[in-house]
Amino acid sequence: MAETTVTSVNKSKWSTLDMAYIAVFAVLIAICSWISIPTVVPFTLQTFAVFAAVGVLGGRRGTLAVLVYILLGAIGIPVFAGFSGGVSILFGTTGGYILGFLLTGLLYWGLTKALGEKLPVMILSMVLGLAVCYAFGTAWFMVVYAKMSGAIGIGTALGWCVIPFIIPDLCKIALAVALTKVLKPHVK
Repeated sequence: MAETTVTSVNKSKWSTLDMAYIAVFAVLIAICSWISIPTVVPFTLQTFAVFAAVGVLGGRRGTLAVLVYILLGAIGIPVFAGFSGGVSILFGTTGGYILGFLLTGLLYWGLTKALGEKLPVMILSMVLGLAVCYAFGTAWFMVVYAKMSGAIGIGTALGWCVIPFIIPDLCKIALAVALTKVLKPHVK
């Protein structure tokens, strides 16, 4: 009987700890979405935070942190880039990239669960997750943009939405992997 009680308490504490980690990383994603690096094409750090979330927390908790971030934005809390929020952002031209973060997390979760959380698998999962996010986001962008302003070609869409971000996003992956190596041993 006593063993059952101790196990129940430990599971309860673990669930609370999970929720705390998920909340902290959802907030980190929001904060990083507000940080805009001014370059020829400005970019935010939210993809870094998505990679850090899945790397540090693992696929399940990291993906849930991304989902919480998206849901907070969907209900109107200004967690998206430019301190914006609301369903209209998700249904706008950039909404596919935000929803693509969830696909990134799910892909990371699936690959690391199947192949283990070894460093090469983590890096490959993040790079493939980025590619899926780009593909989904760009397809979404082209559909929404076509409804608003007329059709554009894939080359134009990639030139606007992907190519300028490849090198910064690969740098964010490298930074997230470095952060993961430092923090993961301390996160239960």
